[in-house]
Amino acid sequence: MKKNKMYKFIISGGGTGGHIYPAIAIAGEIQRQYPDSQIVFVGAKGKMEMQLVPEAGFRIHGLWISGIKRKLSFSNLIFPFKLLISLIKAKVILQRFKPDAVVGVGGFASGPLLYMAARKKIPSLIQEQNSYPGITNKLLAHKANTICVAFQGLEHYFPKEKIVITGNPVRSDIAKINITKEEARRKLGLNPNMTTVLIMGGSLGARTINEAIEAGVDELNDENIQVIWQTGKNYTGSKTVAKGIRLTFIKDMAQAYASSDVVVSRAGALSISELCLVGKPVILIPSPNVAEDHQTKNALALVEEKAALLISDQLVEPNLIKAIIHLCKDEEQQIELSSNIIKLAKPDATKEIVHQLMTLID
Repeated sequence: MKKNKMYKFIISGGGTGGHIYPAIAIAGEIQRQYPDSQIVFVGAKGKMEMQLVPEAGFRIHGLWISGIKRKLSFSNLIFPFKLLISLIKAKVILQRFKPDAVVGVGGFASGPLLYMAARKKIPSLIQEQNSYPGITNKLLAHKANTICVAFQGLEHYFPKEKIVITGNPVRSDIAKINITKEEARRKLGLNPNMTTVLIMGGSLGARTINEAIEAGVDELNDENIQVIWQTGKNYTGSKTVAKGIRLTFIKDMAQAYASSDVVVSRAGALSISELCLVGKPVILIPSPNVAEDHQTKNALALVEEKAALLISDQLVEPNLIKAIIHLCKDEEQQIELSSNIIKLAKPDATKEIVHQLMTLID
């Protein structure tokens, strides 16, 4: 491939941070390797990507598309019309932009775009983050040229000959954190010398985690543990934090990771990939509201390597605060967890995905 050639790519998908941030990471790596390349995104109107992608410096087109709800609703009744409109718009975008290849990262917006790309014989790559793939990627698998995955066993869902195990793409600022713990804490307005726990349940929030922290944050503060508590946008609790900060959403995750001594997190695929890279001691609480309980599978892969602790969602309320306090006081266990989790990192995942993408061109 020619570094100075103007390659053109469309990256499609979104709906959650677990789809959007890998997409942005792939786009950033394409630009790093091929500075003259042109990249546009295609997302779903009203979803997070319509804000986060422009903030990352990329153009995005929105499709009028959404998933089918389990219950009978007006949204389901108009779904065929929305799909038809989205297919037509995807076709127009492809005709006008004329990409060399397209990338789908999951989420409903990637469906119309990759389907129409296959109709026009434009090379396509799917990036699947999870151990259990989403419905859109499963439907598109036979039309894509290459499928990049992060977990073993995906041949149950995708054509085996198309699968390449690359790991999940992680944003470059997280892959190479260049700020000290003390500096990061000062920038967040935290005590630079106090034990710090990062608590996060995803962009929408995790009810059980939030309720446990709401009930026990004073106990953490009494133990001289300050918190960075990301509640997610859906949580309505009103508890204030005496030592630490409470945020709806964390934009600078590199800074938050750098600040922390211990992390409490859901076990989504992107979170797992980031945690392996930053090498922090972590307590994982898998979400029970995911297909095939794949977050528990993600977490167990780390627990088996003594690289993380696990608390099931139904046991969060009686156990989380105690587990945080115990881990914060046990430096030996922190060192063991950190050294083991960092061995599982795939720091070159994004580069490998871009390599696989470029092999589809010419």
